[in-house]
Amino acid sequence: MTTIYLASKSPRRRELLTQLGIAHELLIPPPSEGPDEPQLDGESAADYVRRTARDKARQGAVLMAERGLPARPILAADTTVILDGQVLGKPVDRDDAIRILSLLSGRQHEVHTAIALLHDGQLHEDVSVTQVHFRDLTADELARYCDTGEPYDKAGAYGIQGLAGVFVSRIDGSFTGVMGLPLYETARLLGHASIVLP
Repeated sequence: MTTIYLASKSPRRRELLTQLGIAHELLIPPPSEGPDEPQLDGESAADYVRRTARDKARQGAVLMAERGLPARPILAADTTVILDGQVLGKPVDRDDAIRILSLLSGRQHEVHTAIALLHDGQLHEDVSVTQVHFRDLTADELARYCDTGEPYDKAGAYGIQGLAGVFVSRIDGSFTGVMGLPLYETARLLGHASIVLP
């Protein structure tokens, strides 16, 4: 079975790859200070998420070469929550998490998850777009949810596979895409590297 590199530290992406039966190893840079993946001036939210996934794949190739690792396909992904054309990233603190979730309350937003596969010098990419509908959330619910610690380190300050699942009245698209790795698109992309699922 072919082993790939996953250029992501997300435990959810690892779980989803394991669900597909794909053997993989992590290929991520050392921790760094400062904000993650800043949006460029004039860059649309949709372009941002695709560019970030490509950058992660290319950074993975640099790390593979620098570390003298065996050449293997490199899979990267980026998930972005978009409301009214604006990126809602990971909250910096509790107040920011409450602010983000308050914006999402009672509204529909989009979750874009872009995936990029770098293999034999070629970059293949795809994107999953899902409409997510939140019911109205009370201030007490927001406070209790933030007390769990779940909103942090998650785009849009929530994890659909966790406690925030009760906030979601409907989705139109890919549940696993909202989690961080759309399985349909990922399997199709891996086919470009002749990786056959078990």
